[in-house]
Amino acid sequence: MGRISTSETAVKRIIEAYDSRLVRLYCRIRFHILRQRFLEEIGQYLPRSGAALDIGCGFGLFSLYFATMFPGIKVYGIDLNTRRIEIAVSAAKRLGTSNVEFSVGNAVDFVCSHAIEAAYMLDLVHHIPKNAVMPLVRELVANLVPNARLIIKDVDSRPFHKMVFTWLLDKAMDCRAQVHYWPAADLQELLVATGLQVHRHAMVDYLPYPHMIYIATKQRI
Repeated sequence: MGRISTSETAVKRIIEAYDSRLVRLYCRIRFHILRQRFLEEIGQYLPRSGAALDIGCGFGLFSLYFATMFPGIKVYGIDLNTRRIEIAVSAAKRLGTSNVEFSVGNAVDFVCSHAIEAAYMLDLVHHIPKNAVMPLVRELVANLVPNARLIIKDVDSRPFHKMVFTWLLDKAMDCRAQVHYWPAADLQELLVATGLQVHRHAMVDYLPYPHMIYIATKQRI
C-alpha cells in the first residue's frame, strides 16, 4: 500500500473513531482544510522518534494522525477544553493508538515538564491573547532539545480578502472566539527574538485561506 493510500486510510479511521456525527463533520472539514498535501508538508519536519507536543489539539485529530503515521514518536496533545480532551481520549482508545497522550492545559499558562523533540501549533496562535504568545514560545524553546523544531501553521493578515474569509469562518465556528491574525513578518520576528532560526513560506491553496507555515529550529549552543 502506497503512502497516499496509507494516509487516506488513517484519516478515514480517525474520523470514524468519533461517536458524535457533529464531531465527525468537524473532522472532515478540518481534514479538508489541512488535507494530505499540507499534512505531509508539516509532517516532514517532525522527528521520527521522541516526544512531540500538539498545543491546542482540540479533538485530537492531528495528534492521532501524526501518531499513526509516525509510530516511533510519542505525541502529547494539550487543549484547554476538557470535553474535547475526553473525546480525544475516547477516540484514541477506539483506535488502539498507544503512542498518544491527551491532557487538559491552557496555552496561556502552559508549563512543559520534560524535554521535547518537537512541538507544533496548527491554527492556534491567532486564538491566543497577543501578549501570551511570547511566553508560550519561550517555554517551548526552553524545553526543546538542540536542533528540534517548533512548527507553526497559522493565518497571515494578508491578503485582506483571505483574512476576512478566515475570520468569518472562525466566527461561524465560535462567535465568542478571540481572533488576532499576525502579520507574517511580526510573528517571524517574535520567533527569532526567542533564539530560533526561522524559515516561513505561504502554503498555497485553492481555498481562500492565507495559510502560512513557520519552521523554527532551536540552535545548538
